[in-house]
Amino acid sequence: MKTLLSPLLLIILLAGCSNDDVDPDPELTEEELYFPPGSGLEWETTSPNALNWNESELEDLYDYLESNDTRAFIVLKDGKIVIENYWGNNITNTASFDTNSQWYWASAGKTLTATLVGIAQQEGRLNINDKTSDYLGNGWTSMIEEKENLITIRNQLTMTTGMEYQVPDVDCTDPSCLEYKSDAGTQWFYHNAPYTLLEQVVSNATGSDYNLYTDQKIETVIGMSGQWIALGYNNVYWSTARDMARFGLLILNKGNWNDTPVLSDENYYYQMVSTSQDLNPSYGYLWWLNGKNSIIFPSLPTSFDIELSPNAPDDLFAGMGKNGQFVEIVPSQNLVVIRMGEAPDGALVPVEFHDEMWQKLNSAINY
Repeated sequence: MKTLLSPLLLIILLAGCSNDDVDPDPELTEEELYFPPGSGLEWETTSPNALNWNESELEDLYDYLESNDTRAFIVLKDGKIVIENYWGNNITNTASFDTNSQWYWASAGKTLTATLVGIAQQEGRLNINDKTSDYLGNGWTSMIEEKENLITIRNQLTMTTGMEYQVPDVDCTDPSCLEYKSDAGTQWFYHNAPYTLLEQVVSNATGSDYNLYTDQKIETVIGMSGQWIALGYNNVYWSTARDMARFGLLILNKGNWNDTPVLSDENYYYQMVSTSQDLNPSYGYLWWLNGKNSIIFPSLPTSFDIELSPNAPDDLFAGMGKNGQFVEIVPSQNLVVIRMGEAPDGALVPVEFHDEMWQKLNSAINY
């Protein structure tokens, strides 16, 4: 499998990385989940030894992570911290990376946007079947109005806007950069620009600044303290690794923080983390899905008859970002896995690294 993937890794970019699908089983979370307090560093732990995990295999995993420029790695089991390690320096190289250090999520932050769209829908501010032009106005692309009006919020969530992707800058959100290639819903391509415009859709629908809406609807409720920072055309989320772990725990518990609903629309939640269209079974609403029979990787229009990560659990779903930013959920095992850091081995695409990371983690965990 790795022989097949390695050439591909040089050209895939995780920027910013069906009818027979079965929705995640709401009964899989059998153990009571622990939730940390809303502020401070208090967070209950469980030792790997108490879970009968293999300590020597964990040391091999830690060596692998450190040698691949990982800055933070956290594993939650039933909401409690089992693994929390930090390596190297923070983004300014002036201090060691630790629990207080912030790092960028890159495209793993798309999962936050997917959640915020669901919250805005449950509040009646928008409907994902609405035309995008209802919120951005006519002429937000360079298409003729008939074709522009085919694009819905759902198309933005599922990477099926049909826009031309052979353009100088796929991040460019100017109307002149958003050209017609095919009708919405007939093409899958990991096009960053229409995703980025979801943030403006949410802001216009709610009448709220995007950072403020994120803070009010998610951060304040679950104890996160991150922020969206503009970088060119993109809006990139930054936070600590523990903040990312809090978000992962929220999603593991199906959009609820302990007994407090955050994303209470169960239908939207299950749609978000299930196959969202027929073109790329491995993609939900801005979440990557494992265990599917085919995948279209970022920057490529071609489908491959492989799954996202053969060594990861089949029910894993993940936010994946440039240089290996991961927020990953495994409902069947009540696991949340977080990785922040530099590009493994200097590569932009961490697909092979991700699979080997899971190979080593699996060697340590006794399922």
